[in-house]
Amino acid sequence: MSPAERLLDAAVATARGTDVRAAERALDGLVVADGAAVDAALLARLTRDVGRLWPRGWQPADLDRLANRRLTPRGARLLRDAMAAQRRTLPAPVPAWFDEQLTETGACWDDDTGWLDRRADGDRITALRDAVDAVVLVTGLPPIAALRPPPGSAGTALAAATPSGSRMLDRVRALLAKAESTGYPAEAEAFTAKAQELMARHSIDAALLDAGAERSGGPGGVRIGVDAPYAAAKALLIQEVAAANRCESVWSDDLGFATVLGFPADLAAVELLHTSLLVQATAAMLRGRGERGRAGGRRTKGYDESFLNAFSLRIGDRLREASTAAAEELDDDRLLPVLAARSDAVREHVDQLFPGTTRHRLQVRDEQGWVSGTSAADRASLDPGRPARRPLRGGR
Repeated sequence: MSPAERLLDAAVATARGTDVRAAERALDGLVVADGAAVDAALLARLTRDVGRLWPRGWQPADLDRLANRRLTPRGARLLRDAMAAQRRTLPAPVPAWFDEQLTETGACWDDDTGWLDRRADGDRITALRDAVDAVVLVTGLPPIAALRPPPGSAGTALAAATPSGSRMLDRVRALLAKAESTGYPAEAEAFTAKAQELMARHSIDAALLDAGAERSGGPGGVRIGVDAPYAAAKALLIQEVAAANRCESVWSDDLGFATVLGFPADLAAVELLHTSLLVQATAAMLRGRGERGRAGGRRTKGYDESFLNAFSLRIGDRLREASTAAAEELDDDRLLPVLAARSDAVREHVDQLFPGTTRHRLQVRDEQGWVSGTSAADRASLDPGRPARRPLRGGR
């Protein structure tokens, strides 16, 4: 082990601990050491530890999401670029989705020599601290559910992907854009319900086509970020949208994401609808705060959480109604057995990937927030007597 590697090990070990002075002394050792040797040791350590994450279920988007959550902006950028550097060492085949995720994060690499100083913005000491923190983050991450075969493994080329472009999806995006932009809740619900209906029909068509062709493709998964504030309420929204589209959602609170499992067309629906509904829910909550303020009330965390919980549950009902209506309109005797088989496959996939899930109960602490959230999700069907609890599945 080189002197620079020993200094880096000491800095990483003390950064994990609680002795701030020891951590600063270890960082000082890196500062006064040979810069080129330290940079090489840091790059080798980061790329090695990042590479160990891919077989443990992690994807570039997952790592970047968590880095933005736990590291400084510079630290997150260092880790993104380290992913790009590590990409050079990956064995073939490297799937297209992996490179697409790297591109979407903005990860880039130029040259190993002087790599840290080029990203230090003139502050090498802080850059070293951020790089050490990035190593600490990467080395401490647990295995997570593997949604796709990692680069270089068998089955990489066959990994399922969600559809990203079609005329139908363009129509759905247009409807959801209208729902987000209107100031009338009833109109927003009508646009959203129509979008759900279109997605449900598309999913049904895909299910029947797959069944008719006797394809062997099974369910896959996507991860959706769940950030504070009100992470539990946002995870509930994902769960409700997932359930309406024959998917299952598992929330990993400590890692800041929900994993949604289902078939490709259904996963595409969940990603599209959740993104739009989160925008709509936030806008409706802000309007509710204004109304509450004009009535002499004050904003509270309990009000906001109750509002979002009620919105999620009520909008979930509306989405399920639209899905049911789409299935009934088709009136095909093959449909129920096909959808039942798909639901069974998704539940089996959940049990395989998340055998140790637990359920959390969401408590509603503000009656006015609950009523306002329900009203925002469905003005025509206000039901303040709705049960205040529903289990939320959590796990890793």
